[in-house]
Amino acid sequence: MNTDDYRLINRAAWNKRTEVHLQSEFYDVAGFLNGKSSLNSIELNLLPDLTNKKVLHLQCHFGQDSISLARMGADVTGVDLSDKAIKAAQDLNSRAGTSCKFICCDLYSLPDHLSETFDLVFTTYGTIGWLPDITQWAQLIHRFLKPGGQLVFVEFHPVVWMFDDDFNTITYRYFNSGEIRETYSGTYTNRESGIEYASVSWNHGLSEVIQNLINAGLNIEHFGEYDYSPYNCFANTEEFEKGKFRIQHLRDSIPMVYSILASRM
Repeated sequence: MNTDDYRLINRAAWNKRTEVHLQSEFYDVAGFLNGKSSLNSIELNLLPDLTNKKVLHLQCHFGQDSISLARMGADVTGVDLSDKAIKAAQDLNSRAGTSCKFICCDLYSLPDHLSETFDLVFTTYGTIGWLPDITQWAQLIHRFLKPGGQLVFVEFHPVVWMFDDDFNTITYRYFNSGEIRETYSGTYTNRESGIEYASVSWNHGLSEVIQNLINAGLNIEHFGEYDYSPYNCFANTEEFEKGKFRIQHLRDSIPMVYSILASRM
């Protein structure tokens, strides 16, 4: 694989998705600009007091979580591969009256664009599946954390990515077996949007993630697993409590999200 191939493919995919996401009820930009937070209880329960804290938000999409963190008192820098997402984030930041900074770059090249360190690194929901190298990801987190700084990481559980789109068949291996190349129509905010795009992704098991964070010099302070998703972004879901979604026919039998709180030693 050409080293830039997956970056170009995924940037194009997220550029197309961003245009649809900005108009979606899922992201509710109007409600967000009226003060609604985009953060969920899972990550909120892990966050410290953010007053005057420097936060690095990795893979920030078009910046809603970055701005929500800024509203909690943080000085936030968001990073994303998609140039359209970053442009939208900058516009949303201006409209929200916050002072987040946004960087458009491939995550692995972030040291070429940023030299400061942070009190907190924040990254959540649908992020690491777009990254081939979790060792380098963990090392980057260590690189950008101040001594004693914390990582708040919430991600969809790797068990979720074993299934086909309808959650009827085990289609993919739990462990990382290399790149997964696919083509899609629609997006999780609107499956009938008509957009079509290719993507390149990777599955990362829990041990791959946790051991690489440990190897990079991070101390795991919390690990949690949850039998629901706070987002209605999968097929065949049911909302069993407000803001909590499960795959209807699987009910509470599979983990859907996990969370990690870690600190730099």
